[in-house]
Amino acid sequence: MLLFFTFRIKINFYNFVTLIYLEMNYIKKHTIDELADLAISIRKDVVRALKVAGSGHLGGSLGLADVFTVLYFNRMRHNPDNPAWPDRDRLILSIGHVAPVFYTALAHAGYFPIDELQTLRKLGSRLQGHPGRDHHLPGIELSAGSLGQGLSVAVGMALAAKMDNADWKVYTIHGDGELQEGSIWEAAMSAAHHKLDSLIALVDSNKVQIDGRVSDVMEIEPLAEKWRSFGWAVFECDGNSIGGLVETYQKAEKISGKPSVIIAHTLMGKGVKSIEGDYRWHGRAPNAKESEDFIREIEG
Repeated sequence: MLLFFTFRIKINFYNFVTLIYLEMNYIKKHTIDELADLAISIRKDVVRALKVAGSGHLGGSLGLADVFTVLYFNRMRHNPDNPAWPDRDRLILSIGHVAPVFYTALAHAGYFPIDELQTLRKLGSRLQGHPGRDHHLPGIELSAGSLGQGLSVAVGMALAAKMDNADWKVYTIHGDGELQEGSIWEAAMSAAHHKLDSLIALVDSNKVQIDGRVSDVMEIEPLAEKWRSFGWAVFECDGNSIGGLVETYQKAEKISGKPSVIIAHTLMGKGVKSIEGDYRWHGRAPNAKESEDFIREIEG
């Protein structure tokens, strides 16, 4: 019995030291200025990748660059050298069409070489139009593409964490147009019922979707009141403000007893003034000339 007890102490101490090491080496919380510079680099690489691909979703990817930057370089606990690390935080991208910014954030975080971004949507590439676990790309938790499904998967993960008494969190990213899917609200109801406070959703509220303005396709307002009525803690922020996102995520991470949702007000095409808010750039790639112009606008 004494030998077993000593062995358990050694194992627990090893796990504790390992966790502290990972906290120090893989969970560096970059400063606001560093995050802003990273977001610019990510936007430029998104434009370059889509130009080479000749197709893809630019508008939403540019609009979410700040969100992905804050998550991967300030908030999430993750390890690019060990993507399957059991104690990692999970990121569920429910709107798989913004794969370009997802891939670019993963590359900048060290999950695979940045040069591989130039293979986006190419035959045989790991970087297909929508993320897939079967593409053998590290860092992908969910094969995404069918809208409305990501929150249900996240609820399952958060419920598993609660049952295991684990302390990792589940972050999700959704589009405002995606909230027109009924499955989102079934999952929202379930998350509140099970008091899944490790679950933090973000809604990319850019007010547009592939067919036009969200309010014209199918009105989803009053959005904040809807989430509150489903039992969620609700926060709102400027989704293109690095500081605002960091502060809002910090507040959401402290919520106990219920899931949280951040309604992040963003601009589709953020960083490229000439296309900001234009739904026609939801699923369009820049040509060579546009790519050069867009990168100059982002740098400016």
